[in-house]
Amino acid sequence: MRFLIRKFISIILTLFLVSIMIFLIFQVLPGNPAEIMLGTEADKYQIQLLEKELGVDKPMIERYGSWLVNLLHGDMGKSIKYQVPVADLFASRFPVTLFLTLYSLAITLILGIPLGIWVASRDSKWYGRVVGTITQLGISIPSFWISFLLMLVFSLKLKWFPTFGYNVMDGNFFSRLYSFFLPAFSISISNIAVVVRYLRTSILEQMRMDYVRTALVKGQKQSTILYRHVLRNALIPVLTILGIIFTSSIGGSIIIENVFALPGLGSLIVQSVSSRDFVLIQSVVLIIATMVIFINFAIDILYQVIDPRIRSGD
Repeated sequence: MRFLIRKFISIILTLFLVSIMIFLIFQVLPGNPAEIMLGTEADKYQIQLLEKELGVDKPMIERYGSWLVNLLHGDMGKSIKYQVPVADLFASRFPVTLFLTLYSLAITLILGIPLGIWVASRDSKWYGRVVGTITQLGISIPSFWISFLLMLVFSLKLKWFPTFGYNVMDGNFFSRLYSFFLPAFSISISNIAVVVRYLRTSILEQMRMDYVRTALVKGQKQSTILYRHVLRNALIPVLTILGIIFTSSIGGSIIIENVFALPGLGSLIVQSVSSRDFVLIQSVVLIIATMVIFINFAIDILYQVIDPRIRSGD
């Protein structure tokens, strides 16, 4: 219970500091929202009236307080470019980004964990070097370059997947899986490499522990020891990077959505940056940061479930 209270207080403080940083960053960027909305031909009096209506003529502290209070009440403001509430834009775009992020995360875990176990169970010096080289390539290659390569091979050459014209969230679940496979796989490749590398290293470290040697002396099979004892302890370091992988998946979706023309938050942010729609950007960025913080909190809770030593040490 004390752990939960401390983490909750930490989350509140972190969100508060993040909100200040996001607000300040967009305040110092060039561009007047009133001038953007009215255009270059607007006179000074019209700009002043709109500045007063938008509240940008108030002191910075007052603007921050109003923005934060409105967010707590579910009011994200009104988009400068689209002239609709930001909450409505977020609600229409968020399902695409969420589905893409969770899809890529599922691919990462479904492929990464079995591959990590398989690689660790066949450990040798030359094999380790080969795996290390492959995983390093997977981590180093940018996801957008991988997406172009996959699109060239599987969409343009083999014509197995579409390059555009997605049904997005329409149709049945399996058609969405099909349409989103290339974008999700593009994001997951580097994450799979990370999971394989961490899990392989963690399993090999656990296999050198005294309890493994004791189990071998007692006559237990190595496969039984691996799946019944070693894997549980080896997954703890992997959980550590799940938060990083989730953050990477969200960041990757922002780029990949633009490559594959998916109408999610990523494409919305890029369009908003080009039009200097700071009202929209700062609210969406804060929501994404909040999601990342709470995901990391959920992972900390999983530590408590998986490793009893953490619970006893609290």
